[in-house]
Amino acid sequence: MNGFDVRVLGCGIVSRCAALALARQGLRVALQARPPTTASAPPDVRAYALNPASVALLAGLKAWDTLPADARTAVHDMKVSGDAPGAAIEFSAFTQSVAVLAWIVDAAALEAVLDSAAGFTPLITLQAEPAPAPLTVVAEGKASALRDQLGVSFERHAYGQRAIAARLVSDRPHLGVARQWFRSPDILALLPFDRPQAGHSHGLVWSLPDADAERWLSAPVAEFESALNEATGGAAGRLHLSGERAAWPLALGRAATVSGPGWVLVGDAAHVVHPLAGQGLNLGLADVSALAEVLVGRERWRALGDAILGRRYARRRAVATWVMSQATDGLWRLFSTDQPLVLELRNRGLGLVNQITPFKRWIVGRALDT
Repeated sequence: MNGFDVRVLGCGIVSRCAALALARQGLRVALQARPPTTASAPPDVRAYALNPASVALLAGLKAWDTLPADARTAVHDMKVSGDAPGAAIEFSAFTQSVAVLAWIVDAAALEAVLDSAAGFTPLITLQAEPAPAPLTVVAEGKASALRDQLGVSFERHAYGQRAIAARLVSDRPHLGVARQWFRSPDILALLPFDRPQAGHSHGLVWSLPDADAERWLSAPVAEFESALNEATGGAAGRLHLSGERAAWPLALGRAATVSGPGWVLVGDAAHVVHPLAGQGLNLGLADVSALAEVLVGRERWRALGDAILGRRYARRRAVATWVMSQATDGLWRLFSTDQPLVLELRNRGLGLVNQITPFKRWIVGRALDT
């Protein structure tokens, strides 16, 4: 295929969704091919929490229904605990009048489905080196090389933490309940999952100070499981590690600008947030939806790379991404200190919010619409 309309740089979920969304508009897309996977690459243990808006995008791309049944698990309830007895807040799909609060999705399975969809889409050409096009969508992630080449500054604040991810199996069914513990200085989340054992599995995301993360990443399995079960207090049953552990550094990041003549930034190339709210991928997919809407609604005479279109996209995403970055950073700061007064106030606050149903609905509504 010669003469591309858009080139998409990146090898992840957001880049493939961007390519598929734009191809559905009849645009000719050059998509950077995924680097070959080495035989020694460890299994991907990541699991993503997707809100209804992200699911709707994937459904529109014909990717959602293609996922294996055990690669997506509905979350019906969420229980969040502080670091003091009685400090907790609970969310329910029933009380929110929604079918589900979120879906937990196997990262590797979703990438495989999107890879296949892109490969069978005639308007998408997979290339090692994307060809020139009027518009470049930069979806290379937080360490984007092209973003740096464009001269876009990226303000980054390292949290001094790493997130440990793993797959767990419990002796009790998860019942579609997601659990999270805010325990200074760490934050632990258990996401209901159906791999490797349907109804009894969890995806673990445990955010810890760097030194602690390094210790638990390499600790013997029995020692790791003991610490994990102590931290969760048996709330999800007796947990056992199933497979490898992985970790990555955590940071808050934001690009000074997300658009310019002939280019836009999406996903982690534009913004990075703490995983405590599970909104990182949702923000990236919302970027894709916004960009697709801007392009499909453009004036017939306006070029795809027109800076005005980029600014329209930037305006659509500015508030939502800023609010989420401030909210996640604020929560992290609130629960990362052990000052007695702050500790008491935050735990009392959790209990208070749990009693205010309208406010709880507002919180969930913001997360569902990111």
